Amino acid sequence: MIIVEFSVVPIGVGVSLSSYVCEAVKVLENKGVKYQLTAMGTIFEAKTIDEAFKIIMEAHEAVIKAGAVRVITNVKIDDRRDKESSMEKKIE
Repeated sequence: MIIVEFSVVPIGVGVSLSSYVCEAVKVLENKGVKYQLTAMGTIFEAKTIDEAFKIIMEAHEAVIKAGAVRVITNVKIDDRRDKESSMEKKIE
């Protein structure tokens, strides 16, 4: 299981970013992946690295389609292959 933490930050759209974040979250909901919002980003699980990157790319593009002309996307990936993992197991 791939565990990803990412944030998509629109630049130059004002101080309130929640409507843009909502567009990125809609991508996760439409993909049906397990995710958790945090105060500074979003964590989700993917079965493959390809799936993870596709989701990140779609979330990034969703923020642009929402009207942002500049976007910074930060990504952190935990790709552990020696045993199954999950967001909950990492917290335990």
